[in-house]
Amino acid sequence: MASSEFDPSGLTESQQLALSTYTSVTNQEPAAAIPLLQRSEWNVQIAIAKLFDGEAPDPVAEARAAQGASPPLAQSVQREALLNGSTRFPRAPRSPAREPAPRIVPQPENQKNYRPPLLFAIVLTPFSILYQMFSKSFSLFGYLFPFLPRLLPRLSTGTSPARSRTGRRSLNPRDTAARFAREFEEEYGSHELPFFEGGYAQAYDSAKGDLKFLMVVLLSPEHDDTAPFVRETLLSPEVVNFINNPLNNIILWAGNVQDSEAYQVSNGLNCSKFPFAALVVHTPQDSSASMCTVARIVGPQSASAFAAKLRSGIVQNSQALERARSIRNEQQAARNIREEQNSAYERSLAQDRERARQRREAEAAQKRAEEETKAKASAAERIAQRVEKWKRWRAQSISAEPGPSVKDVSRISIRLPSGERVVRKFAQHTEMEEVYAFVECYDVMKAGQNASSTTEPEREDHKYGFRLVSPMPRVVYDVYSTETIGSRVGKSATLIVEPIDDDDDGEA
Repeated sequence: MASSEFDPSGLTESQQLALSTYTSVTNQEPAAAIPLLQRSEWNVQIAIAKLFDGEAPDPVAEARAAQGASPPLAQSVQREALLNGSTRFPRAPRSPAREPAPRIVPQPENQKNYRPPLLFAIVLTPFSILYQMFSKSFSLFGYLFPFLPRLLPRLSTGTSPARSRTGRRSLNPRDTAARFAREFEEEYGSHELPFFEGGYAQAYDSAKGDLKFLMVVLLSPEHDDTAPFVRETLLSPEVVNFINNPLNNIILWAGNVQDSEAYQVSNGLNCSKFPFAALVVHTPQDSSASMCTVARIVGPQSASAFAAKLRSGIVQNSQALERARSIRNEQQAARNIREEQNSAYERSLAQDRERARQRREAEAAQKRAEEETKAKASAAERIAQRVEKWKRWRAQSISAEPGPSVKDVSRISIRLPSGERVVRKFAQHTEMEEVYAFVECYDVMKAGQNASSTTEPEREDHKYGFRLVSPMPRVVYDVYSTETIGSRVGKSATLIVEPIDDDDDGEA
């Protein structure tokens, strides 16, 4: 019904453009999109961010609501103060504000050395040498007279940059966490606390990315309350079970403030008393990237009070965290759908490309086959023309059949592949190639095309595609034999013309 009552004519041109851009990105109905765009002052980017990241409460509306609701409370407080005879008016109660939790990445102390320019370093080299000599001599006096380092602590500072002011060696965050866990177990025995095996920044990023609660515990071995707090509160079954409960989604990170990283974390979380514990979580109601401290536990606490404060902080922020988690799941599902659609499109595109490639290859193969067929036909035609020209030339050089008066002749009966039988006389002194030439040129001689005007083909190496054999007994008469017809066949013979296939080339 809302979409049917929507009338875009009441919007300006820029508002209509913003509405079309917003609806094309979010696929939202115009009637539902207009209120959000109005609250975002028709800024498309802000409206899209509010839609996907969650819309934070409007500070102007809250201020107006507070202003409208505050006068009765203020008047009642003022009236009570006047009745009591007091001139100071108590302040109205305010909701506890969430403190932002910074992301702290400690820098090793051995990487904080200042290197002056080269020219300046050369000028200061003599003074540096004198300072080192004086420091070494003062170290000797400090060893002989122990009260001197206390009077001049700056000159008695060690030269090793790898150790902090507490004498503990500076390590990277992961090794520092492993050292804390080892020292904690050596001091308080085996336990079931799931300490995070990494630095504070890594635990911070993990809690922010997985939408979990980051529980920070800072201990100071110099305080007398540290050992009782750990044994009676932190290692109590109630607190351990609460931390290990997977429904609470807690990441536990702990540190010793004598280490550089834990000391910087204590400053970042405004820690003023030890032992200290804080609950840090992502607060989507503030912004899409904010991490705030929602619970602070300072000083010694009983196990039940400690667990109650943690439970209260988790309960107060679980609903907003669940909304952020559901929004993130929806965004991830939409992202997965887009990726699947893109993947399906890419697969379809690849299949189309493959089919197009196969079609091009088939067309190219067909074109090559046609070209090869044409080339073979053209070559066969040229060969046939050359053979025909050779036949006409050779037919005119075949000796005429001897007459009845010639005595040294051989009478040969030849059966052609067509089944026709031809009987002809050949002079006995001629070679067998004459018989082959007669068989090859028989169709030309029969048609009367042996004109004397035919010239000899140039560089022609003619090959006969048949052989002459005698059936019984089977004798093959080689065309390249230099023997005469008389010596090979005698007075008469019956020969058969056998075509030669490509497989029978070696039997000639």
